Amino acid sequence: MNTSDILTTAHVMADAARAAILPHFRAVGLAAENKLADGFDPVTVADRAAEQAMRQVLAERRPEDGILGEEFGVSEGSSGLHWVLDPIDGTRGFMSGTPTWGVLIALSDENGPKFGMIDQPYIGERFWGGKGEVALEAQMTGPHGSGPLQVRGGRPLSEAVLFTTFPEVGSEAERAGFQAVEQQVKLTRYGMDCYAYALLAAGQIDLVVEAGLQPYDIQAPIAVIEAAGGIVTDWQGGPAHQGGRVLAASHADQHAEALAILRNVPAG
Repeated sequence: MNTSDILTTAHVMADAARAAILPHFRAVGLAAENKLADGFDPVTVADRAAEQAMRQVLAERRPEDGILGEEFGVSEGSSGLHWVLDPIDGTRGFMSGTPTWGVLIALSDENGPKFGMIDQPYIGERFWGGKGEVALEAQMTGPHGSGPLQVRGGRPLSEAVLFTTFPEVGSEAERAGFQAVEQQVKLTRYGMDCYAYALLAAGQIDLVVEAGLQPYDIQAPIAVIEAAGGIVTDWQGGPAHQGGRVLAASHADQHAEALAILRNVPAG
């Protein structure tokens, strides 16, 4: 694979998404539609404009690749590779004016993500990394400096910092599993969406535990975290790129301690 072209294409897509999103962020009168009849899954004009902008970049630069996007679904390709796009991961945060949402871009094959990028347009920070055939050192850039990403070293679960997006996490059983991990850690914080995974890759926190994710929610974070030396699995220790229940950890020891608790959560 041409890793240089992949990285350049991702940067061009992230730039295009930034340009499409920022005019709408904290704009007066921003409206959100609900995509769920039973529940709340918002989408804004910014979500759709950002995905359309990224798709246009791919049509021009890599038309042979497939696409899986949150807002416009699947476009088939012929290369065996597909881009997995979440134009705004954290639309609830976006519509509330918080800056912890982000743009997620991954390049994957049938075995999972090979490259990922997490971009926060408002803060101006961008995180990326690749593995396998798209081996790219985990890096970040932003207004306060640029450089390599590296997860922080191992520490006992009792000293760990844990993040998740929603305090309720998922089902009643999943909530109980999360709370069992939470009781063992030093500090728990909420509401970060994809930015929590970026902080893990940057060596700021230790664990992210979530449930009910879609492939476009997690594939970019998997690639970035693994390139930075971390671990991402499901709650049974298997691959997490299809979404569902996710455990991300900065070190094998922390991952093992948390997994020992979460793997006992009943399925369903």
